[in-house]
Amino acid sequence: MEIVAEDGVTMPCCVWLADEPDERRNGLMGVSDLRPAAGMVFVYTDDRDGAFYMYDTPMPLSIAFFDADGAFVSAADMTPCTSDDAGDCPRYRAEGRYRTAIEVPAGTLADLGIGPGSRLRVIPDTETPAPCRPTQDD
Repeated sequence: MEIVAEDGVTMPCCVWLADEPDERRNGLMGVSDLRPAAGMVFVYTDDRDGAFYMYDTPMPLSIAFFDADGAFVSAADMTPCTSDDAGDCPRYRAEGRYRTAIEVPAGTLADLGIGPGSRLRVIPDTETPAPCRPTQDD
């Protein structure tokens, strides 16, 4: 995927892709090390307003939501839920409808250029890991 920050800097990133229902349902449950990926991107075929939770997810994460055109919607920091019952875990919702969400280690959204004014693009059929380093668009 790539992020285009508000200032035009493009950040190519290697991420884990969750584009099937079971992949999206499991997300990063049980994952304590994302390397070599920067995070996990959740891709949906229609607009959503559903919430994310941190049941059985051991590492704190930040999440950002993007609309169907790839425009940033909102973001939140999420803390691990230690409850034995998923129903007791806090839910994290976007401030509007979204089509794509990305989870990264807590506090690293800005490092990737993700925030108000940014855009996300999932690049189809790219399975070779790419480093997360900025490039300047001319």
